[in-house]
Amino acid sequence: MKKRWIASVTALFFAAGLLSGCGINGTGGGNGASEAVNGGQTTDLLDQIQQAGVIVVGTEGTYSPNSYHNEDGELVGFDVDVARGVAEKLGVDIEFVEAEWDSLFGGMDSGRIDIVVNEVEYSDERALKYDFSEPYTYVHGALLVAQDNTDITTFADLDGKRAAQNLTSSWGQEAERYGAELVSVDAVAQGIELILSGRADAMLNAETAFYDYLNKHPDTPVKIVANTDTTTSSRIPVPKGNERLLAAINEALDEMRQSGELAELSQRYFGADVTGE
Repeated sequence: MKKRWIASVTALFFAAGLLSGCGINGTGGGNGASEAVNGGQTTDLLDQIQQAGVIVVGTEGTYSPNSYHNEDGELVGFDVDVARGVAEKLGVDIEFVEAEWDSLFGGMDSGRIDIVVNEVEYSDERALKYDFSEPYTYVHGALLVAQDNTDITTFADLDGKRAAQNLTSSWGQEAERYGAELVSVDAVAQGIELILSGRADAMLNAETAFYDYLNKHPDTPVKIVANTDTTTSSRIPVPKGNERLLAAINEALDEMRQSGELAELSQRYFGADVTGE
């Protein structure tokens, strides 16, 4: 699944693309489904991707183990390899655009990114603009605090506390629903730093993200005090009006699930299979 891929495009280059108005994927801005024309006929995003021979995928590049850089500086991670697998099933190359969470969706809205693969969850608000693939992971949420914290033992205890969160992520919104005051961070490591320095009290995130960090930093004085009863699901959002692309992505994910490829990737990056209900 790593046969063909194009080097990562940095967030700086992505930002420059936004300013210049030149679409990275050659669409020149605007969602391809509404703007691409071939011989006078409007084409959808799947047609554009296949004609270009490349799919442009947005991802953070700072969210281990889903999307991050290894010691050699290479973009790796569970979602990165899932995206590569989808591209291979579609028969096209892949180009990654790395950017902060909010910018990923802005890039997709403008047509500079085709899809986002970065542990994206379904929400009613997002569904106004995007259609979603079938789930490819099922993960519990976890609540992390400092080792010596005895005030927070349940999610309800977040009320009035400071939670280190990405302000627009589903986890941040969940913490806010429990009454937490959000302290802005872009990565798990940054949130843990704030907790240890006393500038935040807790962090709510995917259990897999915390497990990955603690596996790499086992002596960090933090602990998980609660897990959600329900799971959240990673999906791939597609700009509305691109049913053929959505169907092709679902078919690719199903092939990866049936072959055991998804489970193998999950074991490699998470140490457990989180690809089934």
